[in-house]
Amino acid sequence: MPATVSFSLKQARRLALAAQGFNGRQPPTVKAAHVHRLIERLGVLQIDSVNAVVRSHYLPLFSRLGPYSSDLLDQAAWSFGRRRSLFEYWGHEASLLPLSMYPLLGWRMQRARRGEDIYQQLARFGREQQDVVRRVLSSVEEQGALGAGSLSTREDKAGPWWDWSAEKHALEWLFAAGEVTVAGRRGFERLYDLPERVIPSSILQQALPGEAEAQRGLLLHAAQALGVGSEKDLRDYFRLNPADARPRLAELVEAGQLQMCEVAGWRQVAYCLPEPKVPRKVVASALLSPFDSLIWERSRTERLFDFRYRLEIYTPQDKRVYGYYVLPFLHNERIAARVDLRAERAAGQLAVHAVHEEEPGLDEEGMLALAVNLRQMADWLGLERVQLNCQRESAARLRVALAQIGCD
Repeated sequence: MPATVSFSLKQARRLALAAQGFNGRQPPTVKAAHVHRLIERLGVLQIDSVNAVVRSHYLPLFSRLGPYSSDLLDQAAWSFGRRRSLFEYWGHEASLLPLSMYPLLGWRMQRARRGEDIYQQLARFGREQQDVVRRVLSSVEEQGALGAGSLSTREDKAGPWWDWSAEKHALEWLFAAGEVTVAGRRGFERLYDLPERVIPSSILQQALPGEAEAQRGLLLHAAQALGVGSEKDLRDYFRLNPADARPRLAELVEAGQLQMCEVAGWRQVAYCLPEPKVPRKVVASALLSPFDSLIWERSRTERLFDFRYRLEIYTPQDKRVYGYYVLPFLHNERIAARVDLRAERAAGQLAVHAVHEEEPGLDEEGMLALAVNLRQMADWLGLERVQLNCQRESAARLRVALAQIGCD
């Protein structure tokens, strides 16, 4: 089927930014309703353990809403009762998702029970260690929310990274299969419980859609959240595989729920919602998490913003180009700079280790916007000051901008 609408690259950027909630309007006081609406719009917040600035799932809300109480997200994700509106599951990697999307992921849980679409090591454990799985599930049933550490029977010292105990493997298999869910967290450790003690009964009692219907629902949500995207962009949003995504996209186009389109400079066919409304301009400035849904699909980020971005946490220090934990800086319709940041809590400071401007650089207004964002982030994190440790020319200009807003 031929494409029916064409966008310039500038129009595609505006569609994407608007769909992702970058409208430049931040509420004077962020309330639970603002958080709920934004997460419903995005559909997913990726969770990551790195705490160099703040845990990643907190940042997308700050980038769009401005300073807010992190308790609002904690309550939505891990409280009991009516305040809970999110659940943890494999959305885009480990994620927080709106409860309204729980039925759309039932098929993924069913596949996991069959050993499909999960890590091979975990699938093998589920096949071969059902005695451990049943013992762990019984413990959760009897004792309530439990962390893997309280169940572990291992006597040897754990190794680095994913050297999990048998009990942790069992809990993760049960989690993937939907037999347990995350009731809360102790520090960053997951506490697992039965879904019926965590997820509202009104959600659990809903009939599960079939695989095809659920996958269409996820792709449609991805299109709404991205504004415009290729087949890979859309399926990556909720980590669908090509064999599932491609026929579902064709069905959505055939039903008129999506339309094919062209974006100038893209070789790929793109998709968008019918009758898209392109903003005349987007005015927004924000520091972005490396795992923000605007930029997590790196090839799309290059196509949209001409911005090549790679996280260098696992790159040896002497081979890093930009720094350990680098946040892209969105200014209006460009990703205009990269800032290597660290929240040095003991010293009470937000440390700026490097500032790298993207061509053609930040003008005076853009540098001032970066200064405001850094000061705002420091205040949000409860840090007293912004500390510039960078000797580059960009940092010298930033120092002047910080002084202009009274930040010495």
